Amino acid sequence: SLSLELLPTDPLLLILSFLDYRDLVSCCYLNRRLNQLSSHDPLWKRHCKKYWLISDEEKSRRNQGWRAIFISTYRDLGRYIHYYAALKKAWDDLEQYLGQWCPRMIGSLKESVREEDLDAVEAQIHCKLPDDYRCSFRIHNGQKLVVPGLMGSMALSNHYRSEDLLDIDTAAGGFQQRLGLKQCLPLTFCIHTGLSQYMALESVEGRNKYEIFYQCPDQMARNSSAIVMFITGTSYLEWFTSYVNKVVTGGYPIIRDQIFSSCSPLCRYVHDKDCVATTEDITVSVSTSFLPELSSVHPPHYFFTYRIRIEMSKDALPENACQLESRYWRITNAKGDVEEVQGPGVVGEFPVISPGKVYEYTSCTTFSTTSGYMEGYYTFHCLYNKDRFFNVTIPRFHMVCPAFKISTA
Repeated sequence: SLSLELLPTDPLLLILSFLDYRDLVSCCYLNRRLNQLSSHDPLWKRHCKKYWLISDEEKSRRNQGWRAIFISTYRDLGRYIHYYAALKKAWDDLEQYLGQWCPRMIGSLKESVREEDLDAVEAQIHCKLPDDYRCSFRIHNGQKLVVPGLMGSMALSNHYRSEDLLDIDTAAGGFQQRLGLKQCLPLTFCIHTGLSQYMALESVEGRNKYEIFYQCPDQMARNSSAIVMFITGTSYLEWFTSYVNKVVTGGYPIIRDQIFSSCSPLCRYVHDKDCVATTEDITVSVSTSFLPELSSVHPPHYFFTYRIRIEMSKDALPENACQLESRYWRITNAKGDVEEVQGPGVVGEFPVISPGKVYEYTSCTTFSTTSGYMEGYYTFHCLYNKDRFFNVTIPRFHMVCPAFKISTA
């Protein structure tokens, strides 16, 4: 009969290379031969890369084998093995992006915390923290309360918002037990508006456990604890990684604006890459954002801001330089009601566009419905032929309020 001891080593190692780390560990306890084979160091390289994102360079720095690295890392972070790789990659991608575009913001990030620090916070608030949240703080403990905030900024003529990702101690200090926000932990905070995004640590008052939301007062409720919750995520992992993905892929563009100084913050305008229109040499693109702090469900008043980018191709002829004369808007809400707006210039300006030049501006609108869209055109006149006027298309862009709930407090 053919015994395990007689099987050649190489085929057995190949078979073991397909096992997950749990099964590889189990093999250690079956017999002496499998114990020896499952300890073969190259078998653990895949698991170190998959679960802990350990590179060959880091292995060389540690001067340890793959198996030893996996075991030592598991002893420290094993409870987070299903979250660590996704969150570590998100943090690494974000740091790389910030290093290129917003290097000063990296200095606001705090070092990781220890397990005992997170345990102490749980004891302080008498509530368990989700493992994906804990895992993220084992990588970075949020950021200092500074401007610009890591979670995006927003600027209108008379309104500014910049959200910081709170460190664990500040978040614990803002843990809520009051009616309307019972057992909710703040994740972000804006020092200008007082706005926060909260995570529900329990399923109470109409919230799902670990749901993330902006809270705004219900203006028509008699009880001040009645709030509206604009949902921004279903778990910390989904909320944070989806935000970072939008940042690093250009979904939240960097806006170079003197308001933000030389270190322009990440701006929470969502840019739809299909929302672009080109007329002759001029391209118009639009980014939009919903502002919960200026919105209301009761009465229905949904506030949106949009940022327009007007750019003339650098290959255009110099004689194609032109100046914006007027604008026309066709605004449609979810009920199909249409409003038309026409007027001179944009935000009180009459920008001149020439080859390679870009003009950007921000404006806002409100809807009595949870969604709507705008479209229209700008009228330009040529600088070198003042008798020539032409219209430049503004692409249709949609604005949609996030899903929301009314607190059952």
